Amino acid sequence: MKRTSTIVLQVVIVLIGILALAIMIRFPLTEGRATNLDLFSIYADPLILYAYAASIPFFIALYKAFKLLGYIGQNKAFSLNSVRTLRSIKYCAIVLSVLIVMAGLYIKIFHSTDDDPAGFFAMCIVTTLVSIVVATAAAVFEKKIRERTTI
Repeated sequence: MKRTSTIVLQVVIVLIGILALAIMIRFPLTEGRATNLDLFSIYADPLILYAYAASIPFFIALYKAFKLLGYIGQNKAFSLNSVRTLRSIKYCAIVLSVLIVMAGLYIKIFHSTDDDPAGFFAMCIVTTLVSIVVATAAAVFEKKIRERTTI
């Protein structure tokens, strides 16, 4: 892969991280329950705090993907470091999917009867499936690199 291609992909990963962070900061302010709350009460909501804690594996995986692209740009794609990085991405994706399912179960059990959580469940399903696809792809790439490097 050309060095410019890896740099472009690294820039895309940074932009994804910035966009995700901006959404995490802005969304709680625009959510329906936040209209009459002060700033501390908005960000002290247990579900918002859980979302911030659950986002840690996402940002770790983004960082690891950035590092993996750095290895690829240095022509070290088939190295032990690449295998370790892919393994970390796989574990982050698995943890993230479990945390998303747990959030969905929490909302299913404790949501208000006046509220319709169908949109939240749809987001949970989509993001869980994306996390599973990322974990599977990372596992396949990890296996292929491991076979090629005979680690």
